[in-house]
Formats: sequence, C-alpha cells, structure tokens
Amino acid sequence: MRKTIKYLLLIPVVIISGCITSFVPEIDEDPFLLVVEAMITDQPEAFEIKLSRSLPLGEKASPATRKKPVTGSIVHIHDDLGNSYEARESAVMGTYVTDTAEFRAVVGRVYTLSIMGGRDNYHTYESLPMKMYPVPPIDSLYYEKVLIREKTPYSSAHEGCNVFLNTEDPSGQCKFFRWDYTETWKFRLPFPVTNHTCWMSSNSDNIIIKSTSVLSESRISGFPLKFISNQTDRLNVRYSILVNQYSLNEDEFAFWEKLQNISQEVGGLYDITPGTIPGNIICVDDPSRQVLGYFSVSAKTSRRLYIDDHFRGLINLYSDCVSDTIFGNREIPGLYTRVWIIEDRSYERPPYKLVTERKFCVDCTTRGTLTKPDFWIEKHEEENE
Repeated sequence: MRKTIKYLLLIPVVIISGCITSFVPEIDEDPFLLVVEAMITDQPEAFEIKLSRSLPLGEKASPATRKKPVTGSIVHIHDDLGNSYEARESAVMGTYVTDTAEFRAVVGRVYTLSIMGGRDNYHTYESLPMKMYPVPPIDSLYYEKVLIREKTPYSSAHEGCNVFLNTEDPSGQCKFFRWDYTETWKFRLPFPVTNHTCWMSSNSDNIIIKSTSVLSESRISGFPLKFISNQTDRLNVRYSILVNQYSLNEDEFAFWEKLQNISQEVGGLYDITPGTIPGNIICVDDPSRQVLGYFSVSAKTSRRLYIDDHFRGLINLYSDCVSDTIFGNREIPGLYTRVWIIEDRSYERPPYKLVTERKFCVDCTTRGTLTKPDFWIEKHEEENE
C-alpha cells in the first residue's frame, strides 16, 4: 500500500515540476489530507496501519518532510461477527501494529477499519466493509531467456529474461488478482578482497493486476510478471524472486486500475489529481473531507523462483574499478579513506598494488549485506530437496 501513496503524492509534483512557472490553484479543501496505508491478509503476521498527512498542493517536499506522521490515534479493525481488534501505535511514529496473538484475518469474513482522533487529527474515519475473498495458489513460476540485440550490426547478442506466472481458480471465486514481489540476488566482487560476496534485495515498485471477470474461467497463463535486464548484476551469480498473489474485490481492482493508468500516462492538472481516485475510507463526521489511501483486505499466497543460469553479455559493473597501479612498497596517501587496495601483488617482482578510488569496488556491503537470507538455498541444495 506504500507504493499507492507514493503514486498519489507524486502526481501533482510531476505535473507542476514540468512547468516553467508553477501555478497553484486556490482550493477550499483541507490542504493536509489524511493518508492511510493499510492492508491485512490471511497470513499469521502482524499488520501495519500507517497514518500520515499529505503536503499542501505546490509545497516542495524534502526527505525529512515528505510525510507527516499522525500520532495518538485510536485504530481498530472490526469484523462482521462483532469482534474488535486494536492496532497499537509502535515506536515508529504514525505506525499502528496488530498483535499476532489477538488478530488473524479469515477468508470469507468482512472487515472494517476505524480511526479515531489523534494529534492534529480531530475527526473519525471509517472504511467501507471489505470481504476477504479466497485466492488460489500460484501454479507455476518460470523464466524464459530474452535475446537483446544492440542497434549496431556488428555487436554481440546479449541476454536477459522474462519471469512468467500461471494460476487458476477452478471455483471461480477469485476473478481479480494483484501481485507484488521481492527480488534477492547474490553478487560477487571480481577482486580478492575481504567483503567480496553479498546479497541484495529490492521490492517491486509497479502495479501488477489482472482480471478474469470477462473470461469463461478464472485462469491466467503465461502472465509476464517481471523483465530482468542484462544491465544489472541480478543474473550474474544466483537470483531469487518471491511473488505474492492477492485476491481483490471488484472495487479495489478498479482502484488499482485507475492508479495504474495514471502512473503510466499523467494527464493535465485539472484531469488528474489525487482526489479523482476515490478510496474506500471516509470521514464519518465530515463526508466532504477527502482521504487518500485504501484499506486492502486480501487473501495471500506466495511462491519463490530461483534462477541460476548463464546469460550472455551481462554488464560488468566493475570494469573501470582500477584507477592506479602503485609500484614498490611506498606509502599510499589516503589509504582506506579515499583510496582502497583492490589487489596486493607485493610478491611480484617488481612488487605492485592495484588501487581504486571507489569503495564499492572493494566492499560489497556498500550495496548489500554479508548476511545470507534465512530462506536462501544454493543450487546444489535445491537439487537435493
């Protein structure tokens, strides 16, 4: 849901920044709109409800002011059996968390989010009742190599790959799907340094949805989920992608679809504003007050794919790492502050050292972590399962 809010808040910024002279229209609405990021699934985990205030239209955001957390609110999740579960504010300002010992959502039940009070927030908000629909498992997750040819006639062929997904709901209960994913890849520095092997992760930042409502059966085959370019080091050693599949109702699918369309092709200032994307949360004591965000209620299933293959023409991110050759054993000015040793050839005759002014060439932790993820398995381990 965090990505949703990012799209919503960036829309007016993108439009305004493209003009030579900024124009901010006068509006009667509250310039500080409540922003709600909330999603619950049927998984046994704690869920976060994040509350913040949007910036006024035309105000420039810095990293420190991009979000104004709303603290001191009373947040509850209610079900259709009359149960109420509190989400308590955590140490992170504006973030309210459910207790796994008290709350776990169940497929088929209907849930409502309520928000009362809070500092700088004197209103009561409530979502529409949201039913949790079942979601089928992901039948298969697979990849296919893609041949990438350069424009010049004498260039060699390069390869990337596409990740595809198959899923089906024979019962026909789930007709609206959404996916997100987390990529994790192992990479190695091509030099004999201490921190040479690390892992790096990245979450999806695009909207991926599909409807089968117009089809005779709820079946999705060969759905293109992710393209992996040869311009990164994701495919150099070993790559993994964890895909999450969510069930949606028709209204939430329409919300994501509108947001997807806007993120792909931004219109004019008066054609597209965050207020034109209605969510499912209203201000109870002042229905005219807008609220940004959506309370998502989805069943969830996941599947992981590993890719351990040879791809031609992958980019070498370390091709220009060597910046100098130091002969002899003389002192190197700025060593370990501005200059790092890539390779120590002191045993050669004459002795020399290869050095770089780029720390990421000698320390993989500038990009990733030395700690292997708990879920990570190597190819030989995967084959023995």
